[in-house]
Amino acid sequence: MASQDWFDKDFYKVLGVDKDVSEADLKKTYRKLARKYHPDSNPGDAKAEAMFKEVSEAYAVLSDPEQRAEYDQIRAMGSGARFTAGGSDAGGFEDVFSMFGQGRGGRSRGTDAGFDDFFTMFDQGGASFGSGRFGQPSGGFRGFGGPQRGTDVTARTTIDFVTATKGETISLQGEDGKPFKVKIPAGVSDGQKIRLRGRGRPSPDGGEPGDIVVQVSVRPHPVFTREGLNLRVTVPVTFTEAALGATIEVPTLGGDPVKLRVAPGTPSGRVLRVKGRGVQTAKGTGDLLAEVQVVVPSHLDGAAREALEKFSELEPKENPRADLMSKARS
Repeated sequence: MASQDWFDKDFYKVLGVDKDVSEADLKKTYRKLARKYHPDSNPGDAKAEAMFKEVSEAYAVLSDPEQRAEYDQIRAMGSGARFTAGGSDAGGFEDVFSMFGQGRGGRSRGTDAGFDDFFTMFDQGGASFGSGRFGQPSGGFRGFGGPQRGTDVTARTTIDFVTATKGETISLQGEDGKPFKVKIPAGVSDGQKIRLRGRGRPSPDGGEPGDIVVQVSVRPHPVFTREGLNLRVTVPVTFTEAALGATIEVPTLGGDPVKLRVAPGTPSGRVLRVKGRGVQTAKGTGDLLAEVQVVVPSHLDGAAREALEKFSELEPKENPRADLMSKARS
């Protein structure tokens, strides 16, 4: 930070606190402002980014007891001073320097070396803090001070299909060997991530802890698949059931079967819908989609073959592939 800022900026005003604010209240106020103006919460907002830098600078000074004490004394003794190459203002600067420069390097008052020491104390490489007692704490945004957020921890778990659709609270083992609970919401998808706020590694300097990010893998079900909140199942039907119509039973996930009417002449691939028998979540409930699949018998006895041959003579003489061939030629 440039040395002139210590005379011009009122860090207490920037943070909106009194000069006798306690360390605890100072920290609480800073965290609230940092969350409000953090660039991650205000993408592309230059004003918010500038405010974040200001509150971080102010907190970096006022949170350090030694820096805060020196800042208070400089503000009290050096009000209105300006740094120039020479002239009448230099006396005001020297008066302020006399209180702090002598104890830092034993420089005599008013010498060029004393001036350099004093300026370097506040300006190590431009606008950011340098090393030593005036060095910035770890973390912050683009080199500005402020507590560093703890590191996120990644965990993985594999759950069965029913648990993913119904939801459940499970236990996992943390990296420290201790178990922790994870609430799996109903309708979680394969590959989805669940974030446990504040359950990750602690901050190294008093900031917010990181999160635990749990990546969920879902085992496939032998019968059902997911389409959003809908459940899908393939239901085999015989040729005669599809041709003549029938009432069939269809399984549901974790419940009793339901009966569906297959209309006469139902083709393979037609989807029958059962309302409200899909995945139930706080956001809504899906349906059960039963896709009809016409199966052909692999073995026929003599009587069945004879009956089928007679049917073949009687069935309409239509080519079911005529439309396909026409579209292929166009």
